[in-house]
Amino acid sequence: MPRIGIGWCWLALVLPLAVSAQIDPVKRDLIQFGYDQPLEGVSPLGAYAFYYHNDPGFLRTNLTLRLAVAPVYLDSELGFNHLLGPNTDFAIGAAGGGFADSYSEVNSGKYIEAQSFDGNDGEVSASVYHLFNPGDLIPLNYVLRGTAHYSAYERNDTTASNFELPKDGMTYNVRTGLRWGGIEPTLFPALAMEISIWYEGYFRTAPGSYGFNNDREIEPSSHQFWSAAALSYTFPDSKQNFYARLVGGTTVDADRLSAYRLGGFLPLIAEYPLTLPGYYYQEFSAKQFVLLNASYLLPIAPNQRWNLDFNAATAVIDYLPGTGQSGNSISGVGGGILYRAPSDKFRFIASYGYGFNAIRDGDRGASSISFLLQIDLDKPHGDSFRSAQPSEWRGWNWLLGR
Repeated sequence: MPRIGIGWCWLALVLPLAVSAQIDPVKRDLIQFGYDQPLEGVSPLGAYAFYYHNDPGFLRTNLTLRLAVAPVYLDSELGFNHLLGPNTDFAIGAAGGGFADSYSEVNSGKYIEAQSFDGNDGEVSASVYHLFNPGDLIPLNYVLRGTAHYSAYERNDTTASNFELPKDGMTYNVRTGLRWGGIEPTLFPALAMEISIWYEGYFRTAPGSYGFNNDREIEPSSHQFWSAAALSYTFPDSKQNFYARLVGGTTVDADRLSAYRLGGFLPLIAEYPLTLPGYYYQEFSAKQFVLLNASYLLPIAPNQRWNLDFNAATAVIDYLPGTGQSGNSISGVGGGILYRAPSDKFRFIASYGYGFNAIRDGDRGASSISFLLQIDLDKPHGDSFRSAQPSEWRGWNWLLGR
């Protein structure tokens, strides 16, 4: 079978990593799908598709099992409610599979396939979740997570034969942060707010040079610091919905595997999705950035079954050397139509995006189309599904032979 055919067979069965900022107390069975396709140029594949299962009361009343399942990747966590105190939970996790650590090189609007490669991984983790203010309307949570992560890299069909890959090895991650409130990353949550601040450190056992003539480095340690503020509000009479999120981050000793990756329109691919409509998925690698996203949902049929969506994003980026383009200010706009089933078990949106500052064949401006789907196999519980953290992007280029 040609590789592109294999890609389409697996596309609906592969997932990004799904992690939450605390143990989820609600039973869930969800299918999530997203696909972002640029209309100009050859790009890394932007997509996610996976089945998410969360089971409070698993075997015992104080256990919660979370699974995100696909044939080529599995992410799991077993949570022990109140194990370390009345307001402190503990969890252990395991994850692993194919193409999770794949890397796509993009520079000045060009996807450089000869310098892109696949990466497979496996990891175990332990997490502590503490609630500071039980009973308050807006919860304040503290998160501490340690992860032991093994990466194994390999060439794909387009990687240059003389391009040296990074060394396989372990990375020990520490993530900690405070979150006040929370925006549930479903399609257009009705009412929520969040202010949060985070740190994540990467400590590698196999740093060193790679590439053509060892022209790039993997740092022994890298550090990310980021903060977010967000608000989602639905007007009670008109049912129009307004959503905005401001995210800013910086790094210490960033490299290609630890820089922030911005671009594309896939709002559920990360806990803090760094989306820019009209651009390639992960088009920009940033040492530091500030990103503002906003959207407006306008019902055009009774009971909000059909809605018009208008969205926009703008960012200021300090590029990682060797991966940027001229101009540090990046903006894009988009619009589409959203359908909600009467039971709210099914949501689908088709949208168009335009990137004003995208470079394609020497000109500025580029278009893309996106398709997003959410299916709730259980009774809907509201907008409460959680997805990946900002730096945990999945490698998708192998899937469509790119």
